[in-house]
Amino acid sequence: MYKARAWLSRSFTALSSNPLRVCVVGSGPAGFYTAEKTLKAHQEAQVDIIDRLPTPFGLVRSGVAPDHPETKIVINQFSRVVQHERCSFFGNVTLGSSVSLSELRQLYHVVVLAYGAESDRALGIPGEDLIGVHSAREFVWWYNGHPDGKNLSPDLKSTDTAVILGQGNVALDVARILLRPTEELARTDIASYALTALEESSIRKVYLVGRRGPVQAACTAKELREILGIKNLYVHIREDDLIKSPTDEEEMKNSRIQRRVYELLSKAAASASSQPMAGQRELHFVFFRKPDSFLESNERSGHVSGVHFEKTALKGGGPGKQYAVGTGEFEDLDCGMVLKSIGYKSVPVNGLPFDNHKGIVPNIRGRVLKNMSEDSSQVENGLYVCGWLKRGPTGIIATNLYCAEETVASISEDLEQGVLASSSGLPKPGREGLLQLLDNRNVRPVPFSAWEKIDSEEKRLGSLWNKPKEKLTTYEDLLKVAT
Repeated sequence: MYKARAWLSRSFTALSSNPLRVCVVGSGPAGFYTAEKTLKAHQEAQVDIIDRLPTPFGLVRSGVAPDHPETKIVINQFSRVVQHERCSFFGNVTLGSSVSLSELRQLYHVVVLAYGAESDRALGIPGEDLIGVHSAREFVWWYNGHPDGKNLSPDLKSTDTAVILGQGNVALDVARILLRPTEELARTDIASYALTALEESSIRKVYLVGRRGPVQAACTAKELREILGIKNLYVHIREDDLIKSPTDEEEMKNSRIQRRVYELLSKAAASASSQPMAGQRELHFVFFRKPDSFLESNERSGHVSGVHFEKTALKGGGPGKQYAVGTGEFEDLDCGMVLKSIGYKSVPVNGLPFDNHKGIVPNIRGRVLKNMSEDSSQVENGLYVCGWLKRGPTGIIATNLYCAEETVASISEDLEQGVLASSSGLPKPGREGLLQLLDNRNVRPVPFSAWEKIDSEEKRLGSLWNKPKEKLTTYEDLLKVAT
């Protein structure tokens, strides 16, 4: 890679009149890290970041929980990237409707798709379309003020019990938002309509349900510690669920995170009182259960009234390879709301090969393959992927840094080997061509300077309520302030 960089710096001195033009689709962490690494590695490159939303930063803005402001500090780093003289941001530009993938490839030497995962995996079980069954992603978008999440309007008044399927960090986030005292949330940038709904919420019991055992719980110790630390919260974990097998013991030996998570759960179970006190909110960890169907209410037609679970047991190979299988025993859990936190899913675009099973674009080290064959000679020249679209919806924000490094290294190698059009000296219209095309279609892109207006207005509105910011939550309001 360093050899490639040395070549590039020499090469682009001569090619400054024909800079490498790069378009990054998606302005979340994967997109910004890709832009940052590209600007550093390619001394004359011009990088444009486009996003369908008028606002940048992807899941840092709409996915990170409002009570985790420290995680959002990375926005400062991303802002410095886009303020680089060779970098631009254009929001309100949708791949597919505003501009097609084939058009972007004609306009730029390199197109990197980093638009993440904006849909959800389905369970495919009966009752999944009942009212009151939502994906955790939709709920997260709702409380974070994402313009596509505002209209979710989850019913928090008609039930005192919510079931969350999954035990990863997103599942813990949504459980914490449902259970945390609202006076604490009122000091965050949570959407005002969500805060009002939570203040009026009847939900007092939350069940976090996992297919496997506590040793396999997918959350981190930090997230678990935080939810267990909510004041005046009754926590319940069945003693039987904490029994470990020899394979579990081996698994814990190999993973400090899993060991720490198990210790925290054991400690919580041991220190919990036998019954909740009057008025106390409740968090129940339920292990070894998989959803079989959602139950419809007899009183409220079309609404969910519970989940029909099958009990499970662990089978499979050695440590880290155990999987849950049904035992044929079933039980019901009554609830009026279900949040499915079983994974995000990427959405394909026209002209792009897509692995529907894995929910990714087939690629080798970020190079997009022409088909599913994994034949490295069958790559789409000049087309790359990064982030969840490349590897699936896993990892933390920083995982995208290493992912971007790999993709940018592939771009560097391809440039050095003469694979990209830029190496042959052919100019591309890049930014000017994109803006002309958008203008012809009456698409009004939102540049970073317009985002700064949105940001200032949100901070001004937030100061009126002693919040860090009050997010604008409709496209109409965002575009009005951006003008």
